[in-house]
Amino acid sequence: MRFFEAFANIFRVPDLRRRLLFTLALLAVYRLGGHIPAPGINTQKWEELFSSQSGSIFGFFDMFAGGNIRRFTIFALGIMPYITASIILQLLTVVVPTLEKLQKEGELGRRKITQWTRYLTIILSVLQSFGISQGIMMTQGVVINPGIGFSMLCVISLTTGTAFIMWLGEQISERGVGNGMSLIIFTGIVVNLPNAIGSIYTNIFVTHEWSAITLLILTAFMLVVVAFIVLVERGERRIPVQYAKRVVGRKVMGGQSTHMPLKVNAGGVIPVIFASSLLAFPLTLLNVQWAKNIKWLTATLTSISHGEPLYYVLFISGIMFFCFFYVSIIFNPNEAADNMRKYGGFVPGIRPGRNTADYMNTILTKITVVGGIYLSILCIIPDFMMTGIHLQHLPMIGNWIDETLTAGHMRFLLEGLNVRFYFGGTSLLIVVGVAMDTINQIEAQLIMRHYEGFTPRSGRIRGRRSTF
Repeated sequence: MRFFEAFANIFRVPDLRRRLLFTLALLAVYRLGGHIPAPGINTQKWEELFSSQSGSIFGFFDMFAGGNIRRFTIFALGIMPYITASIILQLLTVVVPTLEKLQKEGELGRRKITQWTRYLTIILSVLQSFGISQGIMMTQGVVINPGIGFSMLCVISLTTGTAFIMWLGEQISERGVGNGMSLIIFTGIVVNLPNAIGSIYTNIFVTHEWSAITLLILTAFMLVVVAFIVLVERGERRIPVQYAKRVVGRKVMGGQSTHMPLKVNAGGVIPVIFASSLLAFPLTLLNVQWAKNIKWLTATLTSISHGEPLYYVLFISGIMFFCFFYVSIIFNPNEAADNMRKYGGFVPGIRPGRNTADYMNTILTKITVVGGIYLSILCIIPDFMMTGIHLQHLPMIGNWIDETLTAGHMRFLLEGLNVRFYFGGTSLLIVVGVAMDTINQIEAQLIMRHYEGFTPRSGRIRGRRSTF
């Protein structure tokens, strides 16, 4: 009852009600624009082409674009150019001293970096849209009137669409509720929920492929996975920090105990995006004619498709690598230990300086391994349910595994359960994480106005750090 009371309080606060309605209105505009087709495209031919490449990088990006790539709308590029630009600038802050100084200048520096992110987004949008226009003109029948005119029209329409989405996201962040860019991706993913419910209804009551027990098992499994995500996303390792007393003028400063929180999944969904993109890009070559004529290349690309053992090995390795890579960029133990020492802080039982940095680095390594394993499990579960692990394709032992599992009625390990996991690992992580962030920001607004939050007994909900 207290949850519904807190939800009702949202509409009792005029400013919060206005922010929520403003957010919903702009998200509705985004969904409306997602049904305006880009000019010069034969949509029927394009959907046929896209269906044949659903396992490639186009299918991966279509998840973030909310289906706009499949329909080839003016929002086909989605928010991915902005995400890419943000990641590039975030990585450059480590190697470019100018960006590092701007990042430390506070609000003014962040505004400057945001402005550069916008410029880089436009540049990436122009390059991507031009590449897309050249690529689809190679396919017969997709473009109505191929030529330089179509390329210019495609660049203008898709780049303008991305710029408009970027503006919508910034307006939601400034005048709405939550992080606008994350909410746009969130909307694009959850919009498929009605289709998923319709498909479940068809499987149970029309085709009778599923029983009621199957539905209960899948529902319980989904709830367990969501609870697992919430548990890990809220998980953190707190390093105790003690500040010594010091005299400043006539005042005694310090002497307090606090902690430094280290998130278990500090990289968020970024490692999964990087690893998935690297594996999805080569699969796009399977639909190129010159690649089909090279047998060894076709065999190699087929071996890293979904469900193949090599795919899972590379995918898990990529997630673990990018977890450590991204965490090493966003957190520097040496810098944190040095700042702690400057202000008279120390970890109880650990000497300040190098020893403190080594101590934090050891803890960070352990929780990053846990975070990488968590992301790997989360992303492999949907693939396993849909396609299984094709161990029968392994050399030398593949035939033995195939015969053994078939005789033992364990065939589902190789072919999956033929169950459609409506929210994959990446998308489910985004949905749950963004929902936690949004609820956290709404709760902060309620508490600031002396209203109870959603969880008054357990304290405020701790949302994870926003990724986008």
